[in-house]
Amino acid sequence: MFSSTGFSKANAYRQVGVQSGIENASPHMLIQMLFDGLFQSLRAARGAMDRGDVEEKGQQISKAVRILQEGLVLGLDMEKGGELSGNLKLLYDYAVKQLTTANLNNDASLVDEVLDVLQPVADGWKEIGSQVDARGG
Repeated sequence: MFSSTGFSKANAYRQVGVQSGIENASPHMLIQMLFDGLFQSLRAARGAMDRGDVEEKGQQISKAVRILQEGLVLGLDMEKGGELSGNLKLLYDYAVKQLTTANLNNDASLVDEVLDVLQPVADGWKEIGSQVDARGG
């Protein structure tokens, strides 16, 4: 199958690919990548809860919270974004609160709720990107 050396090389190539993707991404694409990572972590946390894997659940929820706090919240331009940025910050703060409670109480319904609440925001963001791409900039 895979040797540990081969696995390490595969991880190294993947890291380079991720790094290259980040370096070449537009600011809009970076936010989209954050949403993709957020949803991947939330789905992994949900799966871990179903399997009773407490350690994995905690790691994935922690990763999701970091993406929310250190990526999406810090990416908001509160000055130029006005009310929309303020509302998104409140939504992201709410998601962090729900995920913290989900982790403490092992409540998968709260993870589902965060997925349901944030999916329309991510979909809207993705739609804006296709409009920007269509205009050529």
